[in-house]
Amino acid sequence: MGSARVLIIGGGGREHALCLGLAQSHKVAQIFCSPGNAGTANMASNVLIDINNNTAVVDFCQKESIDLVVVGPEAPLCNSLADALIARDIPCFGPVGSLANLEGSKLHAKTIMQQVNVPTAGFVVLDSNSDIDSALNSYRANPWVIKRDVLAGGKGVVVTADFDEAKAFIVDSISSDGKVLLEEFLPGEEASMLVVMDGSGYVCLPSSQDHKRAYDGDMGPNTGGMGAYSPAPIITDVVFDKVNSRIVKPMFDFLSNLAVPYRGVLYVGLMITDDGDPNVVEFNVRFGDPECQITLPLIKSDLFDLLNSTAHDRLDQLRVEFHDAHALTIVLASEGYPSKPVKDRIIAGLDYSTPSLTIGQSWINFAGVKQLGSESLSSGGRVLSCSALAESLTIASQLAYELIESIELEGSFYRRDIGGRAL
Repeated sequence: MGSARVLIIGGGGREHALCLGLAQSHKVAQIFCSPGNAGTANMASNVLIDINNNTAVVDFCQKESIDLVVVGPEAPLCNSLADALIARDIPCFGPVGSLANLEGSKLHAKTIMQQVNVPTAGFVVLDSNSDIDSALNSYRANPWVIKRDVLAGGKGVVVTADFDEAKAFIVDSISSDGKVLLEEFLPGEEASMLVVMDGSGYVCLPSSQDHKRAYDGDMGPNTGGMGAYSPAPIITDVVFDKVNSRIVKPMFDFLSNLAVPYRGVLYVGLMITDDGDPNVVEFNVRFGDPECQITLPLIKSDLFDLLNSTAHDRLDQLRVEFHDAHALTIVLASEGYPSKPVKDRIIAGLDYSTPSLTIGQSWINFAGVKQLGSESLSSGGRVLSCSALAESLTIASQLAYELIESIELEGSFYRRDIGGRAL
């Protein structure tokens, strides 16, 4: 057993996946998770820290001699948590506040993409002085894509062919935020690439595809994600080379040469055209959820080595290996999700044992689950996800669906077509 003491910031399925991955490392002695959930409590010490109070986090790290902080959600990063930790010589996996603005501001991200010639959709910025009708008419040939220029918890984007809905969202966004982005619609197939990078180098994790719509067949409202699988067949070797040369390498060259380089994971949301050309839909500055749940198990190397090396600008000294396998996860959502999820219902059939993330296995990633006495209760919209790692996507799907069918939660639902396009 190693001696490293790690603090994970966050309490969802992504953070449970990080706990699981770090629990496999022989170099980690103690994991803390704030706030954590009922699942992380079996691998880590859940601690209540005000994660939006940088001083409180730094004080905890100094008191507990934390060797590495891994930040899950975007809000603390945009609140400059990494800056506060670095100022006290506490290594952090996650970018400083100015670089977290790649997610915090869609306009900032677009400006950087234009600066380094990364392919992305054309756009206009609308404010209270703009002619909204004229702007919408200029993009009338396709559905309108409208993005708020703030952190919106996955609810800041509307894609619609309804003129009145588009205009109403624009008006509301300008009223609350001062401005809004109206983007060109990019047809194609979506995929994601998680890129771990620091000042010395970068590593592309296996590609993935997320299912955003609530119901089968990509119907219903957008959600934070109803499931995902990896690798994504749309990212062929040819497409990967384009993503790497046109997007990842230019962004790395820019971010690694700043006074404080990017240290963390850059989530690259992609739209792949029918001709196999990639465009950036968005950047996130943290692991995606649920993409994290199915990319981390594919890492054959020690996860602590990867995260810790990144925090110390030593990524170029590390050789990262991956399993030749497939992973898939299915989200179990509460009744009423995503608008008004019903909480505090009893969940039956949960297995709290810490699994070994090996090929041929399935396991639960806990998210919105809490324990009250001997009972497990739902505490969020996305309650958990059932994940599996296998030699083929077909087997991974079978294992994950067998597991989710064994869990009981009144009113809950899940998609039955995760990975269906690839399968």
